[in-house]
Amino acid sequence: MSSSPPPGDVTFQPRAVDRDLLEAMRGAERCSIQELVDALGVTATAVRQRVDRLLEAGLIDREKQVGGRGRPTYSYGLTVLGHRQAGANYAELAEAMWQEMLSLADPTLRNQLLVGIARRLGRRFRTQLRGESVGEPNPLQSRMEALSEILTQQRIPNGVTREGSEDGLPVLDMSSCPYPNLTDDSEQRAMCHLEEEMLSEALGQPVHLTSCRLDGDACCQFAPAADANETAP
Repeated sequence: MSSSPPPGDVTFQPRAVDRDLLEAMRGAERCSIQELVDALGVTATAVRQRVDRLLEAGLIDREKQVGGRGRPTYSYGLTVLGHRQAGANYAELAEAMWQEMLSLADPTLRNQLLVGIARRLGRRFRTQLRGESVGEPNPLQSRMEALSEILTQQRIPNGVTREGSEDGLPVLDMSSCPYPNLTDDSEQRAMCHLEEEMLSEALGQPVHLTSCRLDGDACCQFAPAADANETAP
């Protein structure tokens, strides 16, 4: 099953290595593969893989260069969407919006917003999962491992294990919070609830926070419900 994004997908979330390439292209009108190789210090194969992924997502475009005989050459540049992604730094905005949401006096509205945000994030993760099929012996295991890979690509330390699982199901360990600036140890634990909802939506199965670093545990552990062996719809 292909993990490539649909063309021009505005919900596509570039990986860390993709952002490095976008950043390298920001200061140049057009770039060749070799120029990107020199800028990033990686192989031409690695650059082409990133370029292909970003072409499909509509973040960069390609122009054929007119030259002499031999194989055609191409130059690459950022599209409007690519410029938006390359310059994106939402940390301060996200923190301000998060604090405003938590300050809402209406708990019902506050919870609706939290759940809505979590599920939207979860759906984005879920579209990136690979290997999800009814015929697999353990679809939950495959989905969790695919999600773990996506989190790793986003530089979030994590792993899939069965240690601490009372039902023998895979559990997701996170040694670092995906959104550390938004986490607090108040009674609300809003970010912890958001992560539960987000991961449940991504995996298509309910998961629960069974241990938490805020409580002094070694890591945050998310365990699926006991009946989670069923394939997600």
